[in-house]
Amino acid sequence: MTASKSVRQKIASLPLNEPFTPGLFVGLGSRAAVDQTLMRLTKEGEIERVGRGVYVRPRPTEFGFNAKPTAEQVARAIAKTENATIEIQGAEAARRFGFSTQMPTQPVYLTSGSSRHLQLGRLRLTLKHVSPRKLALAGTEAGPAMSALWYLGKSEVSERTFAQLAGQMPPKAFRMLSANKAKMPSWMSNALTRYENRAHV
Repeated sequence: MTASKSVRQKIASLPLNEPFTPGLFVGLGSRAAVDQTLMRLTKEGEIERVGRGVYVRPRPTEFGFNAKPTAEQVARAIAKTENATIEIQGAEAARRFGFSTQMPTQPVYLTSGSSRHLQLGRLRLTLKHVSPRKLALAGTEAGPAMSALWYLGKSEVSERTFAQLAGQMPPKAFRMLSANKAKMPSWMSNALTRYENRAHV
C-alpha cells in the first residue's frame, strides 16, 4: 500500500472536526510523502488546515460553513504528537476559581513539550513549556487548581485560598489535590496543611 493511500485511510477513520498533525502518520511513509498527501487533500477539500501543521476533517454546520475546533482541541492534538501533557494557564485557572476577574484575551496552555505559537484565525494559541513539577496533576480534575496555585504564588496562597478551592471543586478533585502535597512546594503544602487543621477543628 502506498504512503498516500495509507494516510488517506487513516484520515478517513478520524472523527470530523478533530484536529490532527502530520505526526499522526509516522511509519506510514516519508515526511515528504505525508506532507504531499496532506497538501493534495487540502486542495481537494477533504481536509482543512486550521493552523500551521494542524488539520481537521471539516464538519459542515447548519449554516453552511465548516465548524472550527477549539483552541483546547488543537493544543491537545499538538501535545499528543509530542507525547506531552498540557494544562490551562494559571491566569485562566485563577479566574475560573474566582481569584481573579481578568479574562485572558488569547488562549495559553502550559505544556511539558516544546513552546510554540499557532495562529487560529483571529486567535493566537500559545503553548508554554514549564517544569514538570508545575504539571504534576495536569490532565486530572485537580490540574486547574494546581495551575491556579502556582500562578497566585507564595505571597498570595493561604489557608483561605484552599478554603475557596474546597468550596468550588468537586470533593473527589479536592481530595486528589490534598493527596499530592508531596508534589507541591513547601509554601503551598504548608498552606494546605493549615487549612486542613482549621477545617477539622
